Amino acid sequence: MIKLQVIGNLGADCIQKEVNGKNVINFNVAHSEKFKDSHGNLKERTIWVNCAYWTDRTAIAQYLTKGKTVYAEGTPDTDAYTNKDGQIAATLRMRVQNIQLLGGADSNGSNQGNVSHAGSTPSPTVRTQPETTPSTVAADDDLPF
Repeated sequence: MIKLQVIGNLGADCIQKEVNGKNVINFNVAHSEKFKDSHGNLKERTIWVNCAYWTDRTAIAQYLTKGKTVYAEGTPDTDAYTNKDGQIAATLRMRVQNIQLLGGADSNGSNQGNVSHAGSTPSPTVRTQPETTPSTVAADDDLPF
């Protein structure tokens, strides 16, 4: 199995749909990195990942808004197409299995904490205190539900 993990910002509010009786939440995650090219010039590259989260638990959709920082993991897929310049290009897609909202400012600029949601949990978990280290993450056995 190949697993893809991405941390980045949502490029737009998510779109929630029903397809053949199943719910899907679609969103795009941008990951940017800075690097120096062979001439020493500072460059920036942004990779977009188109995400599809098939779930009956759609409560997390309200938190997936433009600018939020998310961690998502799942299985990767690619799709080839011909762009407007007539060149063959590819997009990176992911079928999301786990998503965690890491933060980001809401419309009035305040951070609303973290929300995590995995396919195996019954509802999103809202954390009001930002996590600072991996050791502060509670094990699933410690959760009250």
